[in-house]
Amino acid sequence: MKQKTLARLIMAAIIGVAVCAAIVYVFIVPAFAEHLGKTAGEEFVYMIKPWLFFVSGTALPVAAMLVIAFTIAVNISRDRSFCMENARRLAVISILAAADSAYFFIGNVVLLLLGMNHPGIFLFDMLVCFVGLAVTVASGALSHYTRKAAELRADADLTI
Repeated sequence: MKQKTLARLIMAAIIGVAVCAAIVYVFIVPAFAEHLGKTAGEEFVYMIKPWLFFVSGTALPVAAMLVIAFTIAVNISRDRSFCMENARRLAVISILAAADSAYFFIGNVVLLLLGMNHPGIFLFDMLVCFVGLAVTVASGALSHYTRKAAELRADADLTI
């Protein structure tokens, strides 16, 4: 597979994830909250706004990660796959994913302690936190190896 083709496929995947995330944050989460508010009864209506605010807070780091990932894909298309810029960007993605996972975990614990979370939902949300930690580790590892490859490339450029 050619590098331009690979970069375009990566860009298409990032755009697809961004569209799916936008649909989830703009349509599905509010519709689900409204549905739960109607079916759960009046005693649970006070929980809708805190949960919407809490879940909406996770959208900003996700959007930032997608923008950074798209920038990395642009660099790949320009034949700058292994450069220090990409290593730094991958490190930023790792930090954002870790921060978002920590925010999501702490928020779930707080809402559970306030009686605004169900233990079953809490357990499912721990799966979401695990996915965030997997993104953290993967992007951190990619950052490390991209940095090493950039150093090797710089050394090779000096010897020629």
